[in-house]
Amino acid sequence: MTTPTKLVPAPVVGEMARLLTEHYVFPEIAEQLADLLQRRLAEGAYDVDDAEELGRLVTADLQSVNGDRHLRLKHHADPVSPKQGAATLDAMRRDFDSSLGGAPRVQLLDGGVAVVELAPMLFPLEWAAEPLGAALTLASRAQALIVDLRANRGGDPDTVAFVCSYLLDERTHINTMYWRGGERGGERSEQSWSLPHVPGARFGGSKPLYVLSSGSTFSASEELAYDLQQLGRAVVVGEPTRGGAHPCQGWTLHPHLEATVPVGRAINPVSGTNWEGTGVQPDVPCAAADSLDRAHALALARLAG
Repeated sequence: MTTPTKLVPAPVVGEMARLLTEHYVFPEIAEQLADLLQRRLAEGAYDVDDAEELGRLVTADLQSVNGDRHLRLKHHADPVSPKQGAATLDAMRRDFDSSLGGAPRVQLLDGGVAVVELAPMLFPLEWAAEPLGAALTLASRAQALIVDLRANRGGDPDTVAFVCSYLLDERTHINTMYWRGGERGGERSEQSWSLPHVPGARFGGSKPLYVLSSGSTFSASEELAYDLQQLGRAVVVGEPTRGGAHPCQGWTLHPHLEATVPVGRAINPVSGTNWEGTGVQPDVPCAAADSLDRAHALALARLAG
């Protein structure tokens, strides 16, 4: 049996406030939130001795101003590495190894319609390029394609661009990311483009394409759905997504608590905005549980037409 690490809330909350002020992509809101945390600490709102409870209380306050679901003091049941970003990376690696690299299902339905499920994440491209490329190449010969993102909770923007590259014919500007700066240098914008070359075969930019969404679809997987929808390339079928458009970094503040702070925001080249707070709105709204059957029927009707 492991001895729980004693929790002293004040230094954890103080460090959370500092990280907000230095890194949060919206500096004015960072100031408001840092003040709120210090005030709540002084009031005794965080006088708890349980890391999970502290994480829940602080996260509720962090999300109380602008509802940013990426902004969290996240509890980890197992002790996490003090190295920056390590907590997230370790958990991600376990998920990667148990999900065939993030493409747990490739299936051929009736009528030449393929399904590729991307879950539980769009993993870092240096890990995921090979399994995702294999899955998308296998599906490239289908008459129509359904990309299932219902159980995908986010991941890497570079992996979004990689997947888009299989679903478009030519190099295309899909997103711009604005970064606040901080330790990585001054504020800047980075454009994200689909790739001119992919390993394997493309499904391409003209055959029918459907994306399945749910209330659990989050972050980078929302970007994938949104980018393809804004380009007029895919029909999104299912439920509105969770609404998180801010890539974040993680810092370990206690063996069981990780601060996740958004350091950038997405700006779509077509809409000029993103899906933060609203989610991606489906073109064909239906319950997530029914969306695969619905998309399959739409694909068959379009192919018959």
